[in-house]
Amino acid sequence: MAQTNPLDSVFFVSLPEGISLSNHAMNIDPSIQLPVQRKPGDDGSSFNIADLTQEQILSGILTVLAYDKDNEHADYYRRIMKEARPDIKRELAEAAILKAGNEDWDLAEEIWSALHGLDPEDMAITLNMALFFDQRADSYRRNDLHEDADAYDALALSYYTDAMNADPEIPDAFFNAAFYYLKKRNFSEAKSCFESYLALTADLDDKELGENGLYKKERAQEMVDKIKSRNLEDEQFHAAYEYISSGQEEKGLEAIRKFLQSNPAVWNAWFLLGWGLRRLERYEDAMQAFLKARECDGGDESPDTLNELAICQMETGDYDGAMDSLVDALNMDPDNTKIISNMGFLALKTGKRDEAKKYFETVLEIDPDDKLAQSQVASL
Repeated sequence: MAQTNPLDSVFFVSLPEGISLSNHAMNIDPSIQLPVQRKPGDDGSSFNIADLTQEQILSGILTVLAYDKDNEHADYYRRIMKEARPDIKRELAEAAILKAGNEDWDLAEEIWSALHGLDPEDMAITLNMALFFDQRADSYRRNDLHEDADAYDALALSYYTDAMNADPEIPDAFFNAAFYYLKKRNFSEAKSCFESYLALTADLDDKELGENGLYKKERAQEMVDKIKSRNLEDEQFHAAYEYISSGQEEKGLEAIRKFLQSNPAVWNAWFLLGWGLRRLERYEDAMQAFLKARECDGGDESPDTLNELAICQMETGDYDGAMDSLVDALNMDPDNTKIISNMGFLALKTGKRDEAKKYFETVLEIDPDDKLAQSQVASL
């Protein structure tokens, strides 16, 4: 996460009464200093008011609103911004979504932070902040930047929590937070969020819900039913995930084996067992666990299971089986860079360097910031 202070790019000036910066009149209070965004190479020491532009002030205001939440003049700055740019919220949201779609994470975060600072009471913005941080965390985790991923997960959760505490309630806040909890294998919280979503939308008819709303209701009910039928709310299961993900594999394996004693048909549990064994480099045992996961109901629906199985097959010398597993996984999730990277490593293991390079280059087409793919392309 960025360590520089964005407020260092701003300095404050007092404007004389009656000054006009543009045709869009801004009601300026000369007793309150205004933030001004420095121009490139400008240290603020040779400021000339004749050169000041409205854009510098508006950019300075957005920076302060984004990074100085407790500024005593924040409401005054917001009023200036809205007078000067009535459509600013829409403009910023569109820009942030575009930048996030291009994985220009730093700039997207800066824009979302400015938008949230501009209207912190708008819960739709708060929910979008949660979704953005969730998305950014996933990107870092794909690149094995786990500390950064954990930090952005924590930010996402704080904004999800704010959105779920909104009055009136926002059903989509619970629906999206549920998938956040699913990602963390916290099935109890995920089920609770899905049930809240279903309760909040229970009185809406099909027309009010629309096609997307109907899909979400069906999906939420499907996930609640799966969590119940597989007993995924069990504390042993959650503890096993927490242990393994934090590097305490032996404790995690002990917990998941206890869960499996009474829940032998739950594919998620066999997956956790395989994951813990694979992290301990017990590839043969892990492979058997992943194969068992595939035999259980729903176990063949996850590309992660096939990807993990392929890693074990590679390490035990079953290269043909590994490629079959990776191809099946990629058919389920065509843009999954971990799967494509593993295809590259499999090609390297079988001496196909040119083919391996193509796989890693494909990864970079999808995610130009993938450090692992960058290093492999450079070495090849």
